[in-house]
Amino acid sequence: MYRIAVIPGDGTGPEVIREGLKVLKKVGEVFKIDFEFKEFDHGGERYLKTGEVLPDKDLEELKTFDAIYLGAIGHPDVKPGILEKGILLKLRFELDQYINLRPVKLYPNVETPLAGKKPEDIDFVVIRENTEGLYAGIGGFLKKGTADEVAIQEMINTRKGVERCIRFAFEYTRKRNRAKTLTLCAKTNVLTYAHDLWDRVFREISKEYSDVKADYAHVDATTMWMVKNPEWFDVIVTPNMFGDIITDLGAMIQGGMGVAAGANINPGGVSMFEPIGGSAPKYTGKNIINPIASIAAVQMMLDFFGESQAAVSLEKAIIGTVGQLKSMSAGQMGYSTSEVAELVMELISS
Repeated sequence: MYRIAVIPGDGTGPEVIREGLKVLKKVGEVFKIDFEFKEFDHGGERYLKTGEVLPDKDLEELKTFDAIYLGAIGHPDVKPGILEKGILLKLRFELDQYINLRPVKLYPNVETPLAGKKPEDIDFVVIRENTEGLYAGIGGFLKKGTADEVAIQEMINTRKGVERCIRFAFEYTRKRNRAKTLTLCAKTNVLTYAHDLWDRVFREISKEYSDVKADYAHVDATTMWMVKNPEWFDVIVTPNMFGDIITDLGAMIQGGMGVAAGANINPGGVSMFEPIGGSAPKYTGKNIINPIASIAAVQMMLDFFGESQAAVSLEKAIIGTVGQLKSMSAGQMGYSTSEVAELVMELISS
């Protein structure tokens, strides 16, 4: 039995998580997998009522689960940064989810803004270091609010943090067994200290993986080639901030936030799976938001658990479903949120 902590979150988060759970339960029935769920109400509404974001006692309880299934965090009445830091970053850091895993895959019949590109051209994975870099929160203000104000935010890169991320990426590239090419995306020509460490560790570890081609691209070149020649990429490994940026670009070229899912991975601990899109408050309660990304997050969870047959079946069901939708955009799919989930469930088979 897998114990799943469910955090529906804000806005349309509860709607897409509801449908994702329906799909996961259906998978469980078909493949004889048992799941146990417990819901947590962390998000904007709880914060506005109680002033609590993520209490330590709840964090300790979350550590006892096999995985976390997260909706979306973000409330229009809560100042930006409070929920993101207090929930998302706290979970990633405290649970040591040091890998952010983002598949960028164009499904058949899904429109991409890249002219002439087809599903076989857009199928790569971004592995983002998830607990260091500029997002470590090291810094502060001097003379804040004055004409002499100084704001400092430090980029933190440890040998341990860099090495474990890069090693995970090489192992993942080998297991993926596609083009067997791992590209380090960094900025070694300008960030000559922090990214020199990334480059040295990358080249040292590459010697242990003679079957994997080690490649390098500056981040600006990476964004250019993701648009011009996405077929050049197999797996990309990158520091935290660059990964945050290029994965949103990846979501757009694979058809939009409605189909993009991601995972925050601790290979030896509790990992978290989520749709990439935000809480989209303007669509809340209308049953028109696209749930495919949240269902794809379920597929990633199954794969992480080692339930390969179930994960493959669910991905086939997702592909079969998106082929029936008029659009990936909210309100334009030709089906409601719940109807899309029903289509997926009808296609799940052993």
